[in-house]
Formats: sequence, C-alpha cells, structure tokens
Amino acid sequence: MIRIKAEEEIATMQEGGRRHAEILQTLASMVEPGISTLTLEEEALRLIREGGDKPAHLGYTPKGVSRPFPAALCVSINNEIVHGIPNEVPKVLKQGDIVSLDLSIIHKGMFTDSAITVPVGAVDDESRELLRVTEAALYAGIDAAKPGNHIGDIGAAISAVVKISKFTLAKDLVGHGVGYGLHEEPYVPNTGRKGTGEKLLAGMVIAIEPMVNVGKGDIKVLPDGYTIVTKDGSRSAHFEHTIAIIEKGNIILTSND
Repeated sequence: MIRIKAEEEIATMQEGGRRHAEILQTLASMVEPGISTLTLEEEALRLIREGGDKPAHLGYTPKGVSRPFPAALCVSINNEIVHGIPNEVPKVLKQGDIVSLDLSIIHKGMFTDSAITVPVGAVDDESRELLRVTEAALYAGIDAAKPGNHIGDIGAAISAVVKISKFTLAKDLVGHGVGYGLHEEPYVPNTGRKGTGEKLLAGMVIAIEPMVNVGKGDIKVLPDGYTIVTKDGSRSAHFEHTIAIIEKGNIILTSND
C-alpha cells in the first residue's frame, strides 16, 4: 500500500535531507587515492550520530537476506553496483577508480535515501561519461515525477537518457517509496512506458535511483549476500535522490540547495 505523507512529515524529511546531503558531500570530499572504505564508514557513522540522527542501513535486513547489513554506508567500487560492504573486508581506493556512496538516515523517525558516484582522482573518459549519463538519467526521472503522471513516466524518462548513450541500465534494480521505512511501495523501475503504473499523487515520497553499466545489464550477488556487481565485470555508476511529489511538481528532499 502506498502511504501518503502529510506536509509536516515532508518538512521533517526535508530537514533531515539537507543534513543527509551535507554528509554525502563531506564523504565525497574525502574520496582520494589511498583512503580506506573503513575510514569512510567510520566518518559516515560519526556524522550521522553527531547530528542526532540514526543510520538506516546499519542492522537493516531486507527480505530474502539472511543477515542484517553490517554498516551505515554502502561503498561500491568500479564493477560493484550497489550495497558494497565497507567494513568487513576494507578496501583502499586507487587512482582511477569510481566509487558509489549510498547512504540512508533516519531523522526524527522519517527515512531518506540518497547516493552519489564520484571519481577517485583522475579517471578515464569513459568513466567520466558514465557518471555524467547516470546523473542526467536521475534528473530526467525527477523531472517526470509530478502529479498526474505515472510511475512509468519516470522509468521512460530515465531509460530514454541511457538509450542514446553507449551504456545500459542494470537489470532488476529499482527505486522505491520511502519515509516511514527504508523501502516502501511503490517500486520505481528505471524503465517503463509513459502513462502506465501507479498514478503520482501529492504526498507520495519516492527514491529514484538509476544504476548504469558500461557493459551489459546483467547482475549477480556476491557471497557476502549484499554486494551486487555487474556480471561481465564492467563498471557501474549509481545516483539517487529522495523526492516528494507536491501539487506544483516535486521537491528534492536530499539536497541542501
């Protein structure tokens, strides 16, 4: 069931979302060759708690997974698409890597979810273009998320951006509703047909998150039960915002602009 959020709840999420954006920006500024994923995890946890909030990923157990997620931050490097674990077997970032930082927080009982992918030092032209296309796909999806449109309009807008590039969307990975919990209805696929799916109504809050691969869209889960990688070993990028549908369009909640 899709749960509509009240204006005051959206205001609370926007307040938390600004803090959320600041944390991600701080973590992104720390990314450089030689830094450990464990250092990023420890700083994420410190910043979340310093602001009086809680890490939503830490201890969360999604359906079909046998154990709770062991970290506050997901750190996914190169061919890792999402849900990379930063603290069990820490990795050191290298010049030329790309790294996704995916963070979810709980602010005054309300959840927000956001992700960015950043270069580690200088990266090759293909990686820079991958990041550009993935971020552009995110904002195309956001532009389509307005009252009267449908979930399918979001996926159609995202896939249209990716189709004119040389890249592909990761299969079977989708956005989702968010607010009272980390994952709520509706699912928000990154492909779709205009005018199909649930109608978008004021008060809906969703996380839109395209994941785009250099190679094919096929994916697999590593033995740790969480890390999802490209099946062909190609690089992948991930960008995400939590947005609220309002009467006049939408608000990006996980932004401090």
